[in-house]
Amino acid sequence: MNSLRDKDFRPRRARVVGFGFAIGITVVMIGMSIGLSLAPDSGWTGQDTVSAVLFTALLVGVLLRIVTVHARVTEAGLVVRNVVFTRTVEWGEVVAVRFGGADPWLTLDLDDGENLAVMAVQRADGERARSEALRLARLVEERSGR
Repeated sequence: MNSLRDKDFRPRRARVVGFGFAIGITVVMIGMSIGLSLAPDSGWTGQDTVSAVLFTALLVGVLLRIVTVHARVTEAGLVVRNVVFTRTVEWGEVVAVRFGGADPWLTLDLDDGENLAVMAVQRADGERARSEALRLARLVEERSGR
């Protein structure tokens, strides 16, 4: 482990855009809440401020979950964290690594017939994504003994 081949897989563009939006939404909502609470005759109440904070926290939470998708390389397999679910697959379970067609991210074909999306490798990252898909395919080949 600890080699460049064993580093985690993470999307680049989605992380930059997601973090940017999270910061932007937070700044806008804070500014709006302060501005409206200080404005005379705005009708903005403390309850409105609480609602704005909760809504902002929800949006930022969803964005942070999106930007933290990754696939962690371990000796035993790959831990894939997508937006909703996290799944661990052993190297031997992976039958094929697919990154083609119009799919927005890499897909693993598993020996139980399921397909597992790996959102950490996204087509939006262009050449870097193709390189990461190849790196993962080589890791699977090496570690599964195929």
